[in-house]
Amino acid sequence: MQRPAPFDLAALADEHLTKARTAPHGRSAHLVMHDGVLRQSVIALTAGTSLDEHNAPPAASLQVLRGRVELTAAGRAEELATGALQMIPKERHGLTALEDAVVLLTAVND
Repeated sequence: MQRPAPFDLAALADEHLTKARTAPHGRSAHLVMHDGVLRQSVIALTAGTSLDEHNAPPAASLQVLRGRVELTAAGRAEELATGALQMIPKERHGLTALEDAVVLLTAVND
């Protein structure tokens, strides 16, 4: 079985940040991997852009590839900067870019 070519996350981050900067809603996303219950997506957000509060998958993590974001859940807020890796709370949560940012969302869905 031949393995697929690896993804260049730095190039994807650059590409989608460029797209987010020209998009009217200030964001761009790309599904990088989908294997059974595993999904990984690159999400680029311009400064001040938010992903409104939404339900959490059974398991997920957020890795900041560029910039700074604020992850909110249950009235708490946590700032995450480039290089940070954080588990996503298993409750409704939201994300706001404090500056132009790109994150890698890894989620396991039922």
